[in-house]
Amino acid sequence: MKMRFLRCLLAIIAVTVLAAVHAAEAKPVKYVFLFIGDGMSIPQRMMTDEFLNRTENRGLLINRFPGQAITTTMAADSFITDSAASGTAIACGEKTNNGRIGMDATGKRKLQSVAEAARDSGRKVGIVTSVTLNHATPAAFYGHNASRGNYYQLGLDLVASDFDYFGGGGIARHDDKKDKLYRGDIYGLARQAGYTVSRSKKEFGRLKPGVGKVISVGAKADLPYAIDMDADTLRLADFTRQGIELLDNPKGFFLMVEGGKIDWMCHANDAATTLREVIDFDNAVRVAYEFAQKHPGDTLIVVTGDHETGGLTLGFAGTGYRSYIENLRFQRCSRDRMTDQFRKLEQPSFEQVKPLITEMAGLVFAADGRREKGGLNLTENEEKTLQEAFERQYKDGKFTGGAVLTDAVIRLLNNKSAVAWTTGAHTALPVSTTAYGAGAELFSNMIDNTDISKRLKQVVR
Repeated sequence: MKMRFLRCLLAIIAVTVLAAVHAAEAKPVKYVFLFIGDGMSIPQRMMTDEFLNRTENRGLLINRFPGQAITTTMAADSFITDSAASGTAIACGEKTNNGRIGMDATGKRKLQSVAEAARDSGRKVGIVTSVTLNHATPAAFYGHNASRGNYYQLGLDLVASDFDYFGGGGIARHDDKKDKLYRGDIYGLARQAGYTVSRSKKEFGRLKPGVGKVISVGAKADLPYAIDMDADTLRLADFTRQGIELLDNPKGFFLMVEGGKIDWMCHANDAATTLREVIDFDNAVRVAYEFAQKHPGDTLIVVTGDHETGGLTLGFAGTGYRSYIENLRFQRCSRDRMTDQFRKLEQPSFEQVKPLITEMAGLVFAADGRREKGGLNLTENEEKTLQEAFERQYKDGKFTGGAVLTDAVIRLLNNKSAVAWTTGAHTALPVSTTAYGAGAELFSNMIDNTDISKRLKQVVR
């Protein structure tokens, strides 16, 4: 027993020493990208990679990067973290309690983020997200507040950060007159502070290098889900590309990009929408990768997740050892849009709803007389499950609110695709961190999420 303990202790010491050596050897890198998939852990990456291999004969770019590290995510006060604590750990290099943004566990001491360190070293800094710009993860790079829920105050921190570029979703509660620190609309305050504020696709296209500090918004709140987007929708890749164009300068830059809505659909246990968000995120990483090809030796790309959401499992008892992940391609819209479609129906019968279910999720009812490969045909019990959900959803013929029917439809499609979930909340699963370019070797073995900031601070100094 003593020998086993000694071996474990020596292994821990060896890993700690190796981490310290890596940090000490880190050299500055001119262009530094940090991509964070909110709620994205190993299962989300593997599910999407397998889906792409089966449907497009390719995998995720982020899974092919040479730097590979398993990353722990716990908060200071909980084995299971929230996005505020994990975002702060990744941004600032120190553990904090759930709910804290850029503050230590006591909520009294401000922490310096890698973005602030990059700014102070003379680099330009950009923050991009598919959710609101003052949501927990992006806010952890510029904000300092004991509560992630103080959106207006985090908006004030955004303006005060003096970062050069903010892109993606809008600013939540930007004109919250009830906040005790209210000073005016955040967008107006940003303009007073020298920011050019773009809030439409037309204005987006007018932004050119030399414009100065920019807030480039693609929606009032969060960007639409990738599965629901149309040709005119600005995507995460568009803002990544614009960020690079506006930030590029002789001293280099630091750009953080978050795929924030991966988490939202993992909370909803919507596998098809989740993997489309991961693909959208991977497309944004590809923009940085293409930039890195033009600047070899001067670019570092790090990709990680802040935590796992949903307890995603890649297997289901009903399909045995067989997997039908490609079935998820038959889901045509997100959980939210599917629910909206059901809400619009006026006193429908179950027979009237069946074709809509087939259209939106690919599930085939026995009355259709079709046989689909991959097990998309519904059994008698499965049809009964959907009918019972329908009756709860439309009590007395009226839509009752919630997403009872939608969730039943999505759960059946998930299971027929050999995908299942254990929770609608976060889990303590470690995440995968991958890296490419100069300094990618710093991200290997088993690391903690605080190590990401510690090592990035070395390369942006």
